[in-house]
Amino acid sequence: MDSENTDALANDSPEALPDGRFAGREAFGRLVREALACAAREGWREIILSDATFADWPLHERSVVESLHAWSKSGRHLIMLATRYDEVMRNQARFVSWRKTWGHIIDCRLCRVASAADFPSVIWSRSWFMHRLDSQHSLGVCGHDRERSVQLREALDERIRDSVPGFPSSTLGL
Repeated sequence: MDSENTDALANDSPEALPDGRFAGREAFGRLVREALACAAREGWREIILSDATFADWPLHERSVVESLHAWSKSGRHLIMLATRYDEVMRNQARFVSWRKTWGHIIDCRLCRVASAADFPSVIWSRSWFMHRLDSQHSLGVCGHDRERSVQLREALDERIRDSVPGFPSSTLGL
């Protein structure tokens, strides 16, 4: 295994999402891809994506947008939480296009009072989470631990309460 592979990625079943620690940008990107593909396969009803800027998330990749498209069905809901969306709008064109089509199931929230350095970098669902504890080095944990998932959701809910709508799916002008 290369230096960016970790115990979280050493999983015999490619269908199952891992439990454990991860390290490195490659491992982080792989987990984002796997989580969104799993969300589409398993039909997760709710997903929260949280990051200060989403600058190093692979949202521009065709496979990620295809997974999101496959996931997008009636009754599904995605919350995105960030301190700013300019990086997404500038560098994640495929995602921006997908967001315009599926804006009715996506709630993009903006937390202006939050420090980017202290902002949670997370994928959360009822069945699995990934929490990047150190964004600079892409170090974190992921798994199915119910107690940790509940604590993470409570922290995200607090951020959501302190946020305002941001990153509209379209801009209206006169």
